[in-house]
Amino acid sequence: MEKDNDFTDPFLSSTEELDPTTRKALMEYLGVGSRASSLVSFSSTAVDIPPISNVGDFVREFRIESKKLWKLAGPAIFTSMSQYSLGAVTQVFAGHISTIALAAVSIENSVIAGFSFGIMLGMGSALETLCGQAFGAGKVSMLGVYLQRSWVILSVTALFLSLLYIFAAPILTFIGQTAAISAAAGIFSIYMIPQIFAYAINFPTAKFLQSQSKIMVMAGISGVVLVIHSFFTWLVMSRLHWGLPGLALVLNTSWWFIVVAQLVYIFSGTCGEAWSGFTWEAFHNLWGFVKLSLASAVMLCLEIWYFMALVLFAGYLKNAEVSVAALSICMNILGWAAMVSVGTNAAVSVRVSNELGASHPRTAKFSLVVAVISSTAIGMVIAAVLLFFRNEYPVLFVEDEVVRNVVRELTPMLAFCIVINNVQPVLSGVAVGAGWQAVVAYVNIACYYLFGVPFGLLLGFKLEYGVMGIWWGMMTGTFVQSIVLTWMICKTNWDKEAAMAEERIREWGGIPEKESLLS
Repeated sequence: MEKDNDFTDPFLSSTEELDPTTRKALMEYLGVGSRASSLVSFSSTAVDIPPISNVGDFVREFRIESKKLWKLAGPAIFTSMSQYSLGAVTQVFAGHISTIALAAVSIENSVIAGFSFGIMLGMGSALETLCGQAFGAGKVSMLGVYLQRSWVILSVTALFLSLLYIFAAPILTFIGQTAAISAAAGIFSIYMIPQIFAYAINFPTAKFLQSQSKIMVMAGISGVVLVIHSFFTWLVMSRLHWGLPGLALVLNTSWWFIVVAQLVYIFSGTCGEAWSGFTWEAFHNLWGFVKLSLASAVMLCLEIWYFMALVLFAGYLKNAEVSVAALSICMNILGWAAMVSVGTNAAVSVRVSNELGASHPRTAKFSLVVAVISSTAIGMVIAAVLLFFRNEYPVLFVEDEVVRNVVRELTPMLAFCIVINNVQPVLSGVAVGAGWQAVVAYVNIACYYLFGVPFGLLLGFKLEYGVMGIWWGMMTGTFVQSIVLTWMICKTNWDKEAAMAEERIREWGGIPEKESLLS
């Protein structure tokens, strides 16, 4: 048969008997050979990797996949670290106001904003599955529709979540925080309401760009914003002395700068068929989209709230202000280190979803292996550096010597936590890429809340190990969760996952039912 394109996509695997003209027209109709295919490593000539039978095969494929993965992970890590550093820089300057100010910003960031962040990022993560798999299958035109649906859903969600910010002070008092911390955190929460609406636009937009491997533009925007944010935070604190209102003003503005810059990039036509303008299709099948978004949100929220609870429980200990301040500094460091695994999470989610969408199950599985090995090695290096400088780094965060000493005592635990937490997000990234959000949500409930939290409270309060005991107990839950996810991945039938990806694309509009008869 004459071949106008060297095409091996499974959607057309049974069309070889068609005449060349009909086959070419069919390929164009399905989007094969489109701009989407040329943007990813598995273009129309790509095939799944062969089975790995020896060390030489492993090393060869490891090198190839590492290049693909880190081409995405490098900019994604930089983006994650830059965006996380916005809040971290704010927290650093708050620590130089007073211990109460540091505790207030930490509680707002970990409890109020952390609660909202988990919901918004989780719901936005539905696009990692849908956009990633649709892009891998060459159904680029659906990406813009998915993006707009997510904007609608998350904007409505942000409206409801703003009530949490408005009533933050009584909520924090109700759950047992001290009156001083609750009052200060409540005021700062009201200042931060604009941030929740920035989340509603930013998270879907980021997933939309990630699914197309457009990571560099996100890295550039985030890097520029971090520089601007650092300068203006220093200005309003060191020169203008605006206090917490000044910190909130700069942080809100920085997040909205990211949102506007991303939208300008998309609307300028750089995304091709992925963005063809606003459409009423965004309001179709909203309930189905909500269900998938909620599954993603529950999965991620159970992880984010878990560490939010760690800071919350520290507020119930004796000398709560010191405990919360010290633990918040450790969480700040952990967050920075976790941005490596979060960036790898984004990269492996794109790789897995794209490869499953293209029906390359072995490549999807091997991408996970490369990501886990790389992320573990990086986590061990970061932990070693942290232990080496354990006596120096607390000075950067707080003036209080008592808090500094507690941070130094917590550093070995922090180093261990960094290693474990560098692997767990990568495993979660595979779950998102494959569309397992609902199953992983049940795993998180069991490992985190039925095991980790009770064990941590037992060690921290009953056995009186304090903040260290709470942290050790809850980290045990994370370790168990990682083992369960690893077992799930090892038992997965990746050929079946590839078939399910095709069905998911068809269900969400990527491949109409009439086209499925051709495969």
